[in-house]
Amino acid sequence: MSYTISKIYPDDACATRQVEALLQQEGIRRDANLDYTCGMFDEDMELVATGSCFGNTLRCLAVNHAHQGEGLMNGIVTHLMEVQFARGHIQLFLYTKCNSMRFFQDLGFYEIARVDENVVFMENDRHGFHDYLQELHKQAREGVRAAAVVMNANPFTLGHLYLVEKAAAENDILHLFMVSEDASLIPFTVRRRLIEQGTAHLNNICYHASGSYIISNATFPSYFQKDDAAVIEGHARLDIEIFTKIAQALHIQRRYVGEEPASQVTGIYNQIMQQELPKAGIDCIIVPRKAKDGRPISASTVRELLKEGAVDSLRGLVPETTRQYFLCEEAKPVLQKIAAAQDVVHY
Repeated sequence: MSYTISKIYPDDACATRQVEALLQQEGIRRDANLDYTCGMFDEDMELVATGSCFGNTLRCLAVNHAHQGEGLMNGIVTHLMEVQFARGHIQLFLYTKCNSMRFFQDLGFYEIARVDENVVFMENDRHGFHDYLQELHKQAREGVRAAAVVMNANPFTLGHLYLVEKAAAENDILHLFMVSEDASLIPFTVRRRLIEQGTAHLNNICYHASGSYIISNATFPSYFQKDDAAVIEGHARLDIEIFTKIAQALHIQRRYVGEEPASQVTGIYNQIMQQELPKAGIDCIIVPRKAKDGRPISASTVRELLKEGAVDSLRGLVPETTRQYFLCEEAKPVLQKIAAAQDVVHY
């Protein structure tokens, strides 16, 4: 039997149905975040294996159980790695079930962290995470109160600023991790600049791009979990596992997070962090959201206003540096992207 591998285009309804059926058969939900999908077909053009990419991750990898043991997954992964290398992605990541980990180890992937016996996070660089921690450790300071904040800031609001100011005031050094994946409506280069401009008056902040190790909602896979609550919990537990190692490298004793009453995702996430971080000797401090006119300030509200073209309504919701950005010529492509987005509110 000979097999061929080809790209599956989003408008190929027949092949897409086959992918979804194969994933479902193998107990995998099709992930919402995919930017490339391939299929392996037999001589009758029946799909026998599939795999996808998103950013620098491999995901939704499956082989029809009737063909397992034939080495088909090796072909899928090799194809996806060639696609990624051609895109310029050299450092690659994947998530797999624990019982499949050994197979991917044989293909040159190494464990970073795992959630119980559910999901393993792996990379194709033997020393990648170790080297990342070593670089962070160079910025560690002994004998001081060190805290951390992780934020996407899409965009940076007065709510974010309130959280950062509180954490900076209550500690000697604040490690501010900025989610660096470009999975948000506002590019990372802009988000980083607005964070740094908005916090320039604080002199005890150490800024870090999150890289690929602090995992965003967009990057964490949903395809192994049975429902959305399980996805959120799995993401939180994996994030905590990785963050604990980062905290040890930087001697971080506290993590500050913003409360968001309207967000189911943040509520579950914060609850798990409150339970798990103290077990690693890290205090989890949940800070009530700063409010305007009785309503919590959120990036979702700001994006809604930007979608409506109501830049003038941003006063009192964002720092002046953020508002000025959205008034400048440079912001026009970003504003067009927000205006075209179907949904700008995150739950």
